[in-house]
This record gives sequence, structure tokens and C-alpha cells, in this order.
Amino acid sequence: MLEIKIINTSKHPLPEYQTAQAAGVDLRANLDEEITLLPLQRHLVGTGLFIELPVGYEAQIRPRSGLAAKHGITVINSPGTIDSDYRGEIKICLVNLSNDPFTIKDGERIAQMVIARHETAHFILVEKLSETERGEGGHGHTGK
Repeated sequence: MLEIKIINTSKHPLPEYQTAQAAGVDLRANLDEEITLLPLQRHLVGTGLFIELPVGYEAQIRPRSGLAAKHGITVINSPGTIDSDYRGEIKICLVNLSNDPFTIKDGERIAQMVIARHETAHFILVEKLSETERGEGGHGHTGK
């Protein structure tokens, strides 16, 4: 099991997995007062959490499906990335894509965080890439 150092300056418990096979942990809003997001309005919401990820890992910030489906609230830069050298507070950039105002309350679960391994690439400049059946086809080129 991967160990991640965390500082919790919020008044809420540490993030935890809700089921044994869950990929992500829920993050909670850490607010002194409620925030009301008007339609199409966005806001950077603090969590009071600071983490130290091992090199070779990132934390991906993703929307919570319930907030998105029921209220149109999502993470605008989804997935957001927290790099292993970032030491600031985890903040979630939420946007209201619904037609109705939505109020975020202190302690509300507003996003989920998935810890993932990643590779660091070394780019090699070439004149030509190998050929494939797909080639340059993209953006719906298969007609499906």
C-alpha cells in the first residue's frame, strides 16, 4: 500500500476510500461560509489538505458523478493534476453547468482524488513516424 504524507488544516476527517475497491477518495469543501455558484459561475474551493506525493505519482482531481448528474456541478479542468513537487493546498475549481444556483456547504464532498503512477517521457525529434492502419484519422473518423 502506498503511503502519502498529508497535512490536514480543515475541520474534517482525512480522505478515505468509501469501499474496498474504490479508485478515488472524496475531497470535502473547507469553508468558513457557504458558496453559492450561479449558472456558469466557477469558484476555486479549498480543502484544507496538503499532500506530499512520491516522485512518479500524481493526484488526479475528478468530478463526483452524483454532483454532476443531479446538479450540473463539475471540475472545470477535469481531470486536474497535482504534481509530486506541489506543496500547496489542494483546491478544486468547480463550475456550475446547470440553470440553477447551487450552494456548496462546509464539509460537502465536492470532488474525488485518484492517485496514479506516471512516466516521465524523453522526446526524440524524428523526421517521420511509423505507419499504422489508422494513420492521421481522428475526431470521429470511424463514423461511430
